[in-house]
Amino acid sequence: MEDLLLGRWISTRALLADTGTWALRTSRSQVLAAAAAKGDAIAAWYAEQPDDANALMMRARVMTHQVLAAHRSTADRHTLLPKVSAARAACEDATRRWPVDPVPWVCLLALAQLDVDSNHWHHAYNWAAPPESLLPPGPWPLLWQVDRRHYPNREAYHRMLQCFQARGRGAVDFTRWVSSQARPGSVQLTLPLYAYVEDYRLRTAGGQIASTLRFWDDQPVQHYVERARDGWFAVTDTSTCSLLDLNYLGYTLTACGLPGAADVFEAIGPFATPAPWQHLSESRWWEDDFVQARNYAMKPGRPGR
Repeated sequence: MEDLLLGRWISTRALLADTGTWALRTSRSQVLAAAAAKGDAIAAWYAEQPDDANALMMRARVMTHQVLAAHRSTADRHTLLPKVSAARAACEDATRRWPVDPVPWVCLLALAQLDVDSNHWHHAYNWAAPPESLLPPGPWPLLWQVDRRHYPNREAYHRMLQCFQARGRGAVDFTRWVSSQARPGSVQLTLPLYAYVEDYRLRTAGGQIASTLRFWDDQPVQHYVERARDGWFAVTDTSTCSLLDLNYLGYTLTACGLPGAADVFEAIGPFATPAPWQHLSESRWWEDDFVQARNYAMKPGRPGR
């Protein structure tokens, strides 16, 4: 990370060459791109080694990261479109160079969240027909391309969720469908937690929820939180779990008043993540909300202790 900030790319090349799984390649490249997007290290690497598959992949990663950052900082769709097109072209270059790599397809999925107007779409594959009638149209062909190479790819399914959230429809239905297809122990079982937390945040901000308990006491909500607890957390080596997934599970178990939150907080340790706590906190000090929830869950005599 430090090398990238200083414009050096040799250590990044060595790290990626020593990355042995698609899951690790996906997560490492995402983190590296966040640092590299602040400088020109990857552009220099690509200029020197334009046929290197990792250089092409990281170029696509960085350009995608920069486009998403630009989108968050501006509402001008027209100035963003050329950057979206350039990033998509970089992704396509990377797919041609190393066809088995899922990461460029994950980047294309990330770009799909910017394609929100069905009357002025960026690319037809972002509005493809869903596999089932109750699901919304979306970038399904891109998801299938990732699935063919690496199933289940955690980031790919989160990018798909972000696309539906950006369009304002279909997010919860998508995550329920994914959860219903997931195998025991699959991290996909945590996906509905993200959809429900965001749905709760939007409803609360819009004054659509009179009572917090009414939302989290809903039987379907509790069903999917319990599935994440029993089907994923209970059978997974917690040392390999995403801290973000653990924090979402800890939050939703506590909000629902379900047993088992204490074990989740023990797995989290001191490593609270801003999401979801900061997104839903009513004060500046979201860390206090985390500590309060943890203390309540671990209180002697609580169910599940």
